Amino acid sequence: MALLEVENLRTRFRTDDGMVQAVDGVTFSVDRGKTLGIVGESGSGKSVSCLTVMGLNDPNTATSEGVARFEGANLLEATQDELRKLRGDKIAMIFQDPMTSLNPVKTIGWQLQESVLVHRDVSRKEARARALEVMKAVRIPHPERRIDDYPHQFSGGMRQRVMIAMALINEPDLLIADEPTTALDVTTQAQILDLMRGLQDEFGMAIIMVTHDLGVVAEMDGTVVVMYAGRVAEAGTVDEIFDNPQHPYAWGLIGSLPRLDAQVERLVQIAGQPPSLLHPPSGCRFHPRCPYVMDVCRAKEPALELVPGSQSHLQACHLDAASRSLHSAQVLADTRSVGT
Repeated sequence: MALLEVENLRTRFRTDDGMVQAVDGVTFSVDRGKTLGIVGESGSGKSVSCLTVMGLNDPNTATSEGVARFEGANLLEATQDELRKLRGDKIAMIFQDPMTSLNPVKTIGWQLQESVLVHRDVSRKEARARALEVMKAVRIPHPERRIDDYPHQFSGGMRQRVMIAMALINEPDLLIADEPTTALDVTTQAQILDLMRGLQDEFGMAIIMVTHDLGVVAEMDGTVVVMYAGRVAEAGTVDEIFDNPQHPYAWGLIGSLPRLDAQVERLVQIAGQPPSLLHPPSGCRFHPRCPYVMDVCRAKEPALELVPGSQSHLQACHLDAASRSLHSAQVLADTRSVGT
């Protein structure tokens, strides 16, 4: 049984302009010790899906339906007390911006110790020792000195390491990382991703990696969910998504990746803009931007179905299998060709 199973998840937000359908029928799962990547443009529903699982949406404006089963229990039916016991203990989350996620008037050590004291029956001395231990694990230099520093005294990369330490301090079974490398330089990004992989091997935890960066996804060893406008467009292993993409949106994402082996004047981009989730398009939500759109795309929502010959690769597109294979091969040929 998967550690986390999300089935037909729907989340809507009440606004002054109407109801925003942020997540609409999303299904995915992640096994113990494995990695799941959730990728898509801003506004695709990636972060909201995870916040819904964690029970962190504002109950005054958000409504959620479906199933988010963690160790057999549906988190959407859990009480706030039950969720508080899970958050920071069995399930932990790294948020997008470490500067706004950390309390600027509390020391790093205080913030790390707080999580231990909430979830474990230990003394403050033991909590401090645990804080130093995880600071060393995430490779923060001179932790004995830095533990009493404040967030503004850390660089962006070091603050992200603090957030990872805070998430790992109680050795969770599931770690949700929401854009953990955003706003970091490429060298620091690589260090953070390498750190997370090493810690995953050490602690045996499952990771959900939320990102808009396909380069981050390509470095993963696990499964990938491609989201668009609140729905799943495609899902499969990393190799399936990159070696045999089946959805026009995935083709667009892969085709827009910059290449070091090509000299091009401009990057290829997906035409148009993501739709408003106040009034999403009928049928396939990608159809206003899709170069392969057909009449059926405008009228009927495509079902998420297995790709012929695969047991795990899913796609939601009305194009027939032969056409998808032809276009997929062309996209891969274009992205792998050497420019002149």
